[in-house]
Amino acid sequence: MPEKMKVQCLEAFNTPYVLRTVDSPAAFTGCDLIIKVEAASYCHTDAVLAAGQMPPNPPEFPHIGCHEFAGQIISMPTYGLDSHFRPGDRVGVPGRSFHPCTKCYECMKGPSDETPDEDSLGYSPYCPHGKNLGISAPGGFREYAIVDHRQVVKIPDGMSSVETAPLMCAGLTIFQALRRACRDLKLPPQDVRVGIIGCGGGLGHLGLQFAAHMGFLKVVGVDNADAPLRLARQTIKKHELDPQVVRVVDARIDNAEMIKKELGAEFNDIESGDRGLDAVIILPENQKAFDYGMAMLRNHSICVVVAFPDKFQISPRDLIFRDITIVGSLTGTRKVLYEMLQFAARSNIRASIKTFPLEKLNELVEEYHKAEGGKLVIDMSLPAE
Repeated sequence: MPEKMKVQCLEAFNTPYVLRTVDSPAAFTGCDLIIKVEAASYCHTDAVLAAGQMPPNPPEFPHIGCHEFAGQIISMPTYGLDSHFRPGDRVGVPGRSFHPCTKCYECMKGPSDETPDEDSLGYSPYCPHGKNLGISAPGGFREYAIVDHRQVVKIPDGMSSVETAPLMCAGLTIFQALRRACRDLKLPPQDVRVGIIGCGGGLGHLGLQFAAHMGFLKVVGVDNADAPLRLARQTIKKHELDPQVVRVVDARIDNAEMIKKELGAEFNDIESGDRGLDAVIILPENQKAFDYGMAMLRNHSICVVVAFPDKFQISPRDLIFRDITIVGSLTGTRKVLYEMLQFAARSNIRASIKTFPLEKLNELVEEYHKAEGGKLVIDMSLPAE
C-alpha cells in the first residue's frame, strides 16, 4: 500500500467535494481490516448530509462520505478475526456499525426464537454508540479504508465490486423493508400484495426485483416523474419480471382508489375494506407519496416507512377505523446483509448503474440531482480522464 492516497472530502456543508492527497491508513484495532476500495456508491443520505440536514450531530470536517462501498482486503491482524477472511478477499461494506460498544442492550440481546436475524452477542448495527462509516466516520470516497470485520461480508463469485456497492445500503434497506412487511403481517411473500412508492429510484427499482424474486403475490410500483417511471419499466423488461405480477403505476394519471378497485376485481375482493394492498413501502420524502401509499392499503395492512423527512401527517382514522399499522425500517443485521447479497447473486438482482472515476465525484453529484433514478457509483478502476 502506498504511503499516500487520494480522497474526496467535504470541507463544509453545501459545497463541492475537494480532492485531496492524504496519508494512507496505517494503525487499526484488532477488529479492523484495511481494504483497497474498488467501488463507492452515492446514496441519498450522502446528499442529505452534504446539505447539513443529517441529524442528530454534524460530521467533523473535512469529511469523507459514502456508506455503501466494496473492495479488497489488503491488510488484517494476524489473530483474533474471523478465520474465513483472508487478504485478497473481496468484501462489501455497509456504513453501520463501525466499532460498536459491544456492551449495550442492542449489542447484547443477540438472536432468539422471536428475533432469529439478530447478530451474535456483542455486535449490532443498531448500537447507539457505534460509528457509521461515511456519516460519523470516514467512508468510502477514498482509495483505502479501515472497516470493522464484523460489519462486512464476502462478495459472491460472479458479482463485481461495482455491482455490490449499491447493495450495501440501498439493497439491504429495501430487502429488509420487504421482509419487515411479511414478518409483521405474519404472512409469507406469496400471500402479500405489496406497493413500492418511489419505484424508479435507487431503492425502488431494486425493490421491484427483490419483491418479484421473493415471490410476492402482487407488486405495484408507483412513481410520478418520467425518468423514474422509465427506469422502473425498463427494469421489468430487462430483468424479465412477470408483468402479470409486477406493474408500474404513474401516480399523475392513476389515483389510488382506481388501483384498489382494479386489485379488488382481480382478486375478487367484493367488500371495499378488502380491496387494496397488504403492504406499502414508502421511499420518497414527501406527504403526497405517503398519502398515496396509505390510500392504496386495505384494512388490517401495514405501511413500512423508509423515508425520513421532518414529519409525515398521519390520519388517526387510518389507524383506528382501518387498523393500519405504521412502522419504520432502517437497515438490517449482518445476517440479513449476507442473506440479501447471496439472494441477489442467485437471482441476478442488479442496480442500474452509471459509473464515474473518483476525480469526477462532483460530476456524479450533479447527475444525482437530475433525479433520473438508478445508482451512481465511483469505480476506482476508471482513469481520471
